[in-house]
Amino acid sequence: MVKTTVTVQGGSAALPTLLGQGPARIPTGGKIRAGIKVLTRKAAEQPQAQSLYDEGVEAGQSFDQIERAIVGALPHLKSPLIPRNVPWFTVRAQDFPNPETPKQILQAYGEDRGEGLHLYRFPIVFPADQWQTVMPHELAAWGAQDKRYWSQYSADGRVRHCMCHAPVPMDNTGRRSIRIFGGRKTVLREDNGGICEPESCADYQQRRCNLTGRFLFFIPGIRSISAFELPTNSFYAMNAAIQKFETIGFLRGGRISGFLDRQRTPFYLTKRLMEVAHIDETGLPTRVPQWIIELEAPVDVTALLRDREDEDTAIVQAQLATQVLDGAPTWEGAGADVDADVDAVVASVIAEAPKDAPVHDGDLTLEHLLARAQAYGIAADQYQAYADRRWGRGWRLNPHGRRRAWDELDRYRNDPQGYLDKIESELHRVT
Repeated sequence: MVKTTVTVQGGSAALPTLLGQGPARIPTGGKIRAGIKVLTRKAAEQPQAQSLYDEGVEAGQSFDQIERAIVGALPHLKSPLIPRNVPWFTVRAQDFPNPETPKQILQAYGEDRGEGLHLYRFPIVFPADQWQTVMPHELAAWGAQDKRYWSQYSADGRVRHCMCHAPVPMDNTGRRSIRIFGGRKTVLREDNGGICEPESCADYQQRRCNLTGRFLFFIPGIRSISAFELPTNSFYAMNAAIQKFETIGFLRGGRISGFLDRQRTPFYLTKRLMEVAHIDETGLPTRVPQWIIELEAPVDVTALLRDREDEDTAIVQAQLATQVLDGAPTWEGAGADVDADVDAVVASVIAEAPKDAPVHDGDLTLEHLLARAQAYGIAADQYQAYADRRWGRGWRLNPHGRRRAWDELDRYRNDPQGYLDKIESELHRVT
């Protein structure tokens, strides 16, 4: 029997299992909410509703529990609670498997700004480097019991489909449902052709379908094997977060997980009062103030850039250490003999290297670099002296160092004279 492997999208190869493969999912163990719910004006006029609300808040119940208690006691109040935008986050015991966790969060990061102890700003670290994983989001329409419709992109990312649960199959008698292994199946929604187009969708236009998302993170100092989540339906909050993710990822070589630098700087979640624009019922733009979730990254950008340089140095040092263990000479230990050997190699490269050498990510060599430098009118020994002083002698020993040198050459492809002037100025300044 041949064992096959299946590559999970965004992950490494994995053996197939009975439960199959799917996108990476991060287990969660508690919710921090972005706002609160308060009594409607009609419900606030009922003393019993006010009493049940106050008791529920004091006991740390979720707003869903409070609302069910009020509706159970006063059936004529169909929707006694409405959302209210506040500058703090809500942390309640009923939203966590361990009721001590919200107390720990408030004790560690809560502040009293005149309205009691609340969570205004707290540190977080993300457990994955793909922002789509730590901030999943979709367009979704919910029914009374579960999700009715939701958006999902095709495998190539070009088409946004509208999905729903498949009807439960029945047995031959038509009176008993068939047991389904692995949960309910999903299919394309038939009545709209399975295409998600909000502008032409009645559910979206009637506000039954809305954008919904959540942040998934850990909180430093709060012990939990599962991540915490912060649900949000704010386009502004999620769009601004994506820009932060992409900026930090670019500066950190694609990483957004963990602490941001060597000083263990985390991301922070807070709220900022903003004038948010939206279109009213008449089609006119209007602006209203709202407290919007904001993702902060209070890090020294230059420190991140230095960390990238330190990583390059570590790569060079690791390869030099490998040479020592293998009994090969290093640049520093070999002294003049190595310099003589290098000069000999350079001479042969100059003689044999083509002037327009092709380059690929996997096989970039010293020959390619010297040939391109010569094409710019830069002597090989002059270029190497400059590169050694800029990146250290080890730049030529590892692919990453050669790639950095190639990228700099490529940036000056339209100004070779400017690059020559830069090299001469640098060598003159150093000497």
